[in-house]
Amino acid sequence: MPDVVIRKRLIQVEEIFHEGGKPQAVPLRRGAALVVIKNPFAGRYVEEISGFMDDLNPLGIEMAAALVKALGNDPAAIQGYGKGAIVGAAGELEHGALWHVPGGYAMRHALGEAKAIVPSAKKVGGPGTRLDVPVTHINASYVRSHFDAMEVGITDAPRADEMLLALVMTTGSRIHARVGGLKAHEIKGEDGLR
Repeated sequence: MPDVVIRKRLIQVEEIFHEGGKPQAVPLRRGAALVVIKNPFAGRYVEEISGFMDDLNPLGIEMAAALVKALGNDPAAIQGYGKGAIVGAAGELEHGALWHVPGGYAMRHALGEAKAIVPSAKKVGGPGTRLDVPVTHINASYVRSHFDAMEVGITDAPRADEMLLALVMTTGSRIHARVGGLKAHEIKGEDGLR
């Protein structure tokens, strides 16, 4: 399959102390690792593209490790995750789906084999397109306090023949989460749901 050709990378981390309530002593940290790569399938229909997932595996591993490091270098501190892709206009949505396996499994591995499915979003768009990457708890998708999203994007990406690949991690629940549901300390860890 084609080589993975990187144009640029970005790591961003935000700290949230409050959302109108009492400021927290330890802020929620949300981080995103973004990489813009050449889309080797842009401009034409290619029937067999799935082999490119294997080529993306090393990139996923690098991005997950860099994001854990940016969030304090402690995999045990990460509680939420998600992934996404924005495909440039000369590509197709299915090209973004190539990120599901390499992005998701890289994060699960970096975090000690997290059990929950990694939520995902993808779209086709031009430079400056933004994507809301969904986030859930790493071990139980039904933990309502961790339902979140992080908006990601880069001003000049993706160009028509590129893809922007994203990984997102968080260190906790939404600040002031209080809408009930399964709590993180109640996770049984049997099925990735509860």
